[in-house]
This record gives sequence, structure tokens and C-alpha cells, in this order.
Amino acid sequence: MIIMNNKHTHLPIIFLSLLSFIATVNISCTDYLNVDEYIDQMTSLDSVFSRGSLLEQYINGAAAYIPNEGNLWTESPTPFQGASDENFTSWNDDRHAAIKFLLDEITPSYTTRYNNYPGYYQGIRMALTVLQRINEVKDISDIDRRDYMGRCYFLIGYYYYQLLLQYGPVPIVPETLFNVDDPVEKMSLERATYDEMIDAIKKYLLQAAQYLPLERESTQSALIPTRWAALATLSRISLYAASPWYNGNRFYADWTRESDGAHFIPQQEDNTKWGVAAAFSKYIIDSNKFELYITYKEPDTRALPLNVTSDPNYYKTYPEGANGIDHFRSYSYLFNGEVPVMMNPEIIYSCIPRTTGDSPMWIATPYMLGGGNGLNLTQDLIDAFYMMDGRDINNSSEEYPYPNSDHNYEPIGGGGYSFSGYTLRGNTAKMYNHRESRFYATIGFNHCFWPGTSYTGTENWKNIEVEYYSDGNAAPNPNFPEDYNRTGYTCKKYIHPEDNLKAIVKQKYYPIFRYAEILLNYVEAINELKAPYTMEILNNETVTVSRDVSEIVKYFNLIRYRAGLPGITETDAMDPDYVRELIKRERQIEFVCEGRRYHDLRRWGDAMQAYNKPITAMNVKAKRSQRKEFHTVTILNDKLTRRTFSYKHYFWPIPKPSLDKNKKLVQNPGWN
Repeated sequence: MIIMNNKHTHLPIIFLSLLSFIATVNISCTDYLNVDEYIDQMTSLDSVFSRGSLLEQYINGAAAYIPNEGNLWTESPTPFQGASDENFTSWNDDRHAAIKFLLDEITPSYTTRYNNYPGYYQGIRMALTVLQRINEVKDISDIDRRDYMGRCYFLIGYYYYQLLLQYGPVPIVPETLFNVDDPVEKMSLERATYDEMIDAIKKYLLQAAQYLPLERESTQSALIPTRWAALATLSRISLYAASPWYNGNRFYADWTRESDGAHFIPQQEDNTKWGVAAAFSKYIIDSNKFELYITYKEPDTRALPLNVTSDPNYYKTYPEGANGIDHFRSYSYLFNGEVPVMMNPEIIYSCIPRTTGDSPMWIATPYMLGGGNGLNLTQDLIDAFYMMDGRDINNSSEEYPYPNSDHNYEPIGGGGYSFSGYTLRGNTAKMYNHRESRFYATIGFNHCFWPGTSYTGTENWKNIEVEYYSDGNAAPNPNFPEDYNRTGYTCKKYIHPEDNLKAIVKQKYYPIFRYAEILLNYVEAINELKAPYTMEILNNETVTVSRDVSEIVKYFNLIRYRAGLPGITETDAMDPDYVRELIKRERQIEFVCEGRRYHDLRRWGDAMQAYNKPITAMNVKAKRSQRKEFHTVTILNDKLTRRTFSYKHYFWPIPKPSLDKNKKLVQNPGWN
């Protein structure tokens, strides 16, 4: 419990590691010795805890530092999507600063964007202040008091989680209060270790889970955290903590804390950490609160592949098999705004991204529909998607072949065809034919059809077949010569067929946590588990997990069947190495452009290999008359694609101003 000190003798505030936050909700960050301004505002802070309505506003203010994770590329609050190996932007500027990280142009002095370190601690301070003073508020019910406390515990845990994602282990703020006349040395804090950070996140989020409601009404159901949002965060971060890069990684053997020599990254692998991740995931699964979103088969649903006979369950009705549902709609409706969040059983916690201006839609959309035309997906990502019968493009079947380079550019011909409300034009290259449904729900490619039907004017601003040739209709605009697609691929995942930035776009809900991730977290964790593990979660409820082959098959296949692909067998699941590679690829496809890939590559230790490969793509310098040349896989080598990755890039550098204010705070490895 936080100790409440006399407000005029001891500051009711936690001095943060960067020692710059002696401020009320209405004061900007100031120097830590500037106490007078803080004292002058005490009446304002006292008033917060005199009325319930002001308290809720204060809590909302504490939550304001939570990044809007749905703003993925332009003026994004975190670098996680923009600095993924999946993509790069067409501009290297401060509004798209993640590309600077890819190009190794970031230094600790760079604070123009992604300078989240001070803000996250500000949010922690405000949430701790509420927890220490909430009993002063008399005009709220016990139910509201519990909810407000739950929200604050969640905020503290979630801010530490965000700090760990971006910067690695950081200082953990004490819950007791510093005295005004305490020396600076006492208020300076060393970094915690990675395991200490995980323990703190677990502590606060489990406290949040005890107080938060199981569900909320209406649109609040996924926008304000519930118990499940706290547990989903624990499912994710526990999986990261169990992964090789953070669990026994000898690369960090020399990275130790000065005061006690503790290793910031644990040096001994602990296999039970996989059990912790599995247990949190299984608890959510066993609640039966969530399920994968599906829509049932419609007259225009694409038929299942006829040549798939190896899986006896394939033609069973979902969830036992892949039959009876519309695989394209089941996936695309998760993201494009077709289904309100309160009607989507897959969403655990979400946010509302921008849908106008610098939105995820804007950067991906060609300028003919009002977009910036500046998001570029890589060929490696495109090639990861399966054919519609579940085969790799390099091992395709005669029924659904992936053409070689002598034929891949050829059009599919005729008038094309449609399925599930999606149109594949006749000019589409054969290399994009017969791909799995998630490919069409996610990727915009050359000759891809963009309906944009909300536009009702007379200009040719809807029903556009987009061409990325150098003289195509998505070629550079003379007024904006840099605004063009460099790879021939963009992301359509968050774009509804009706969406048109020259007219109307649907409201979107970005899924911060969705049930598909919990399933794949669970499968990955139990696949790595060497012995049964039992853990208490909440209220003396325990979960026991083990490497159960039938569980691996069951929950992995839920993802596969929803996508219209064949499942794996128990024979497949007997091999942990094989399952591990399947999971890596499934996460790459299922979570495209959701911010997950950045962290997956790092925690697996695969980032060095993935980022240091040349970027390949289509040859967008080719003209319409050079169709074959365009559809030739080309190595890109220009100022935007010369990305580099070294060991320092596993963590973002701690900002230099924070280091200057706290002399006990050491920089991440490799950053000067």
C-alpha cells in the first residue's frame, strides 16, 4: 500500500527515474527542483479528490499517455510497426521516424518522436497518486471505487509493459513517497532487471484483474480495460519473457547492474517461463468468454480446394473443420469496420485509430482515392502467404500452381472473378492467383481492385484498378514526386470496400489484443514446455499446462480453419521443431501489420537475419508496356531501403535527457 504523507511536508508524488515530474495534471513537465509551481497548484490537485467526476477526469488524464497503437505508420506513437521488416515508408522524416530506426539514423539525442520514456512515467505517477488518495473521494460508490482502482493498477502495469517493449528493463518507481529535502542521489534509480520488470508488470496487472469488471457495456466493452485486457497483456509479455532472447541469452553476459552485479537479462534459461505464458493464455481460453470471429458461408463464398484430402477434418463444419464459413469475410471483417466492436467476440481490448488525415488508411491508399500512396510492403512478406490449399508457393500443387518467372506476370485472363464480395480483375498477374483468403484481405498489389464506393461524385474516384507501373495510375503525382509506392504492395487490411478518403470511411477499431493471439500464444508456449506446470491465477484458481499434442492441434487448427487452410495432424505436432516453424510463419501471416512482427523477431533472436536481408519487391520502374519486367522480383537499393540491423537495435535508446537527469541510469548496449 502507498503511504500518504502530509502534503505540505512531503510531496505526494513519485520522483521518476528521469526526475522531472513534479507536476499536477495541469502542469507540464518541469525541473525536479521547481517545487514552488507544484505547491501553488496543490488546491487544484486536492479538488480532484473531492469529487468523483473530477477523479474520473484525472484517471482519464493518466491514461492519456497510453499510445494509440492503431496509428501504425504516420505520426505513430511507437516505432513497432513502422520499424518492422514487413514494410517501410516512402518518406524519411520525423512524421515517419520509424524508418530512421531501420536506416540506423536514430541517436539517444533524438526526441522528436517516440520519446515515450517521460510520458509513460508521468502516467505511472498519476495512477499511483489516485491509488494513494482515492479513499478521500466520498461521492463514488464502492463499485466505481473498485473500477477506478483497477484502471489505475492496469495503467501502471501497462506503462511498465510499454517501457519494457521499447527500452528493455527500466527503473521501477517505489510506491512510497520521497521527502522534499531528500538528496538527488537518493531519488536517482537504477534500472531493474528484465525479470524484475516482469514481476512488477505481473503484480500490477493481477491487481488490476482483481478489481476490473469482467465486461463493460456497449462500446466501452473493448475500449476501457477489463479483467481480460490485463490477463491478455500478461499472456503476451510472459510469452516474450520465456522466449530465447530474454531467457538465458549469453549475449548479454556483460550487461550488469553496477550496485549488485545482477544481469539485466537472465543468463540461465528457465523453461517454466513457458508454463507461465501458457497458463495465462489457457485461463483466458477456458473462460469461454472469447472466440474467433466468423461469418457463415454465403452464396458467393469461395469453394474449398478439391485436392485437399489429407486432413479428414478439413471438410467438417467449423470449428472442427474449415467448412461452413466464409474465410475471406471472417478475417477481413475483423479490421475493416464492417462489424462493430461490441459485436465482435474476438476483440479483447482495442483502440480507435485515426480514420482521416494521417491515418493508417491514408498512407496505404493511392492518391486517386485521397491517400498518400506511401506504404511499401516487402516481397518476403508477400511470399509468406500460402496458396489457397495451404501449400507454400515453392511447393505448390498442380491444382493451384504458383507460376515460375516465365509465366508469373501473365494475366489470369477473362473478366477475372469474384468471391466473398472481393473482385480479382482479369489483369491480375498469375502470381497473385489462388492465394489464401488472408492474402486478399491484407495485400494491395498491382491491378488490385479498390471499390471506394462511398464516393458519389462525378470524378473517377472509385472502382479503380490500381496500377503501380511507373506510368500507371498510381505513379508519382507531379506535385508530390515522392508520394508513390516503391514495392508494388500496400496494406488493405484496414480498408473497407466502401472507404474512400475523398468521401466517407467507416469507423475502425484496432485490436490491441484479440483471441487469435491468445490461441497462438498458448500453442507456442506449450510446444516449448518440457514438463507439466501448475500456476495460480486469480482467487485460488489454478491452471495446469503441459505439452499436449491434442491441444496443439486443436487450437492451432482453429486459426488455420478460419483462414480456409488445412489443419495439422497429431503426427505433425509430435515434432516441436516443426511446430515452432509453423507457429512463426502463422504469426507472420495472421498478424501482418498489427505491430506484432517487430517483437516476435526480437524475442526469437531472428531479427539480425530478417533485417539484414536485401529488400526485394516488384520493379516499379517498369512501364505498362513492360509487364514482365514489372513482375520480376527485384532487389531494392536506394536511400529508403538500405536498412541495417545490429545488436543495439534490439532495444530503442533511452533518451539522453533522461540519462542526464538520472546518473544511475545506464544506456542500452551499443548506444553511445
